[in-house]
Amino acid sequence: MWGRNVYDSISKFLQFQLTVNVVAVIVAFTGACITQDSPLKAVQMLWVNLIMDTFASLALATEPPTEALLLRKPYGRNKPLISRTMMKNILGHAVYQLTLIFTLLFVGEKLGQTRCSAHQQLGC
Repeated sequence: MWGRNVYDSISKFLQFQLTVNVVAVIVAFTGACITQDSPLKAVQMLWVNLIMDTFASLALATEPPTEALLLRKPYGRNKPLISRTMMKNILGHAVYQLTLIFTLLFVGEKLGQTRCSAHQQLGC
């Protein structure tokens, strides 16, 4: 029961961390190529990693095992740690987060303008 719980916790942690890190690297690289300046500075990246690693490991490692874990078949020795389903989840969440981040990064200023601020700029 404990072994299955540890395996599940490691899988959840890896899925979460890979998603966050894939998004952070793509945002930093693409932002640097397009805007000639990285949207995330080195210190900000370190803080993101520190906070995400700490809270994710605490949240995912403190889940107690349940009796329901014994109802499923054990995983084989050759089963990959990152399954196809996990890879689909990682890529799906990464695409969602990247869409949101790039929308805010490149179009956020236009979305943030309200009618009042546009009227104030025109002197109305």
